[in-house]
Amino acid sequence: MIELDALREALPEILDGLWLTIFMWLAGSALAPAVGLAVALGRRFGPIWVERPLWAMVEVIRGTPFLVQMFLLYYGGPFIGLDLEPTTAGLLGLTIYGSAYFSEILRGGLIAVPKGHVEAALCVGLDRGQIIRRILIPEMTLLVLPASVNMFVVLLKETAVLSIITVPELTMAVTGFGSANFAFTQSAFVLALGYWSLTEITGWVGRQLERRLDRFRIA
Repeated sequence: MIELDALREALPEILDGLWLTIFMWLAGSALAPAVGLAVALGRRFGPIWVERPLWAMVEVIRGTPFLVQMFLLYYGGPFIGLDLEPTTAGLLGLTIYGSAYFSEILRGGLIAVPKGHVEAALCVGLDRGQIIRRILIPEMTLLVLPASVNMFVVLLKETAVLSIITVPELTMAVTGFGSANFAFTQSAFVLALGYWSLTEITGWVGRQLERRLDRFRIA
């Protein structure tokens, strides 16, 4: 059993870990789609000398575990002059990891936009930049919303990996408490419950947003 006095003493640290987890997740969830969109546009409309390196980067990131990427970034970075604080390295790692997956999601959305809409935009005199801003990105957003929400959930759960580079997020705080009080099973259950709750909230928000955008969805 977990002693209540020990839990009360550890509660501020656990709450700090929770807020840091939410911050890292929200920041990563804002940066990763932005970088992913730039990569998707570069692969979709860029010249071959831009498309090929971006393709290689995406394949490498998607083909290696996030755990390995974080080890290389944080512990291997100093060998090439990249000496980052744990939180900075964690946010950068989440952004890079998420951007590779978002780039594929968004690139698929760009391809799925009906060609007739682009042709109609060309007929009325819109240039490529205007077509991307006014036609492709708005329609793509509607098409990729469910897959994007799923990716946000993945990023949320991947924040647990950041504990291996000493980021004091929720996983590190809860497992540290469990180790100190020999409550490994109980702490693992609480940790799983915390991530499940955040995941359910994210899914609910995504479903509400999808219902609101359904009125604008193009059949």
